Amino acid sequence: MTETIELGDILIAVTRKTVRNVHLSVHPPEGRVTLVAPTNTRLEVARAYAISKLGWIRSQQSKLQQQDRETPRRFIKRESHYLWGRRYLLNVEEKEARPCIMLDHKRITLRVRPGSSLEKRAQVMHEWHKLQLHEAVPPLIQRWESKLDVTVKRYYLQRMKTKWGSCNHRAGNIRLNTELVKKPRDLLEYIIVHEMAHLIEPTHNERFIALLDRHYPGWREARDELNALPLKAEIW
Repeated sequence: MTETIELGDILIAVTRKTVRNVHLSVHPPEGRVTLVAPTNTRLEVARAYAISKLGWIRSQQSKLQQQDRETPRRFIKRESHYLWGRRYLLNVEEKEARPCIMLDHKRITLRVRPGSSLEKRAQVMHEWHKLQLHEAVPPLIQRWESKLDVTVKRYYLQRMKTKWGSCNHRAGNIRLNTELVKKPRDLLEYIIVHEMAHLIEPTHNERFIALLDRHYPGWREARDELNALPLKAEIW
């Protein structure tokens, strides 16, 4: 069961799990705060801990608020779009044919029917992004299944406002944010490893950290790089 601690304008979701220590986290992109505490921790004790970390919480939230954000995409010619961390200029072709996207070394060409709406153009781009991820994700999962000795039964791609990924360890499924297609490929791999490690250890406890340290020692740098990249402008 999740409880909530209110510290002025800050809401902290408290979850009790079989961990040794309290874990306080501020999550991108909007600064959501969670606190994971040992099972027998009283709420007053968790609250006192959160109060002691209030300055740190506000500092982390301030960093997130100052983080660069993409301006909303308009899907017009010469607009900047990103694929695997690389910037491309958008070329738009209006043609009475099935919408599609073509890629060369400098441009992403979006072909749409004349008069197509912003929503339609965004939909075509989003579907293409998912195709790119469906090509990139399975080989990475296969590689890390053997390294971690786990099995991913299914993976899902979806828009996610507050997470880069998630894991349902009971079902053996992982979910990945479609925005990862815009980031460097090694950051996609980091998120996949992170979520697959949750199939072994569902919480962010010492065992989980040890798993990442052993199998993906550069995970902290990858996490910091990912969280420093521009956030998506939320228009959906």
